[in-house]
Amino acid sequence: MNTTIDTPEIAVELPLHDVLARRASAHAFSPRPVAAATLRSILEAARWAPSSYNAQPWAFVVGDKQQHPEEHDAIASTLIDVNRRWAANAPILIVTVARAAFPHNGAPNRHAWHDVGLATANLLTQATSLGLVAGPMGGFDPKAAREKLGIPEGWEPVAVIALGYPAAKSGGPDAAAPKPRERKPLEQFVFAGRWGQPADLNFASRDAEAGPLDGFRRVGIAASQN
Repeated sequence: MNTTIDTPEIAVELPLHDVLARRASAHAFSPRPVAAATLRSILEAARWAPSSYNAQPWAFVVGDKQQHPEEHDAIASTLIDVNRRWAANAPILIVTVARAAFPHNGAPNRHAWHDVGLATANLLTQATSLGLVAGPMGGFDPKAAREKLGIPEGWEPVAVIALGYPAAKSGGPDAAAPKPRERKPLEQFVFAGRWGQPADLNFASRDAEAGPLDGFRRVGIAASQN
């Protein structure tokens, strides 16, 4: 059975690709298992992320609730209580891990967590394109994750991702509406040449330069505040 996220549409300031517009953090999941081929496709997207020196400093520890419930439970046990309450219901839990040093020379890789973030973004985008939802979270115990999952020294647990199909829409006229996503305006974090000097991104002549709009939309879909 296909399920959808019960979410309102929100306006964005410029055209945004539909997959990016639909991506929203989810805290409720269907019990439907994730097929191995689907999970592999999602992780394949992560594999093709860019990275400094092409070091690919990422690793993913996957717990499948249906196939290996003990591994899934081990990951769930590292979450803080408020996250465990909902994330333990996800069919898949993934711990993202960063390699702290470059493999070719052993020097510290200060871009490792950044690059794991890039791989995670690819993962989330691919999952969204396949009709899945995900809830990435930082609320977990890295030390417990290292001990319970056998993560070696030199590798640092970064985050946990709950992954699965969206829960069925909650019905009824009294059902609470999902909280809309909010983002800071570009002017608050895009600077022109010097920190603190807002970039002028409102040139009317640039409107025609956005490119083709196939697959793009001017509205986004939101399920939560992140």
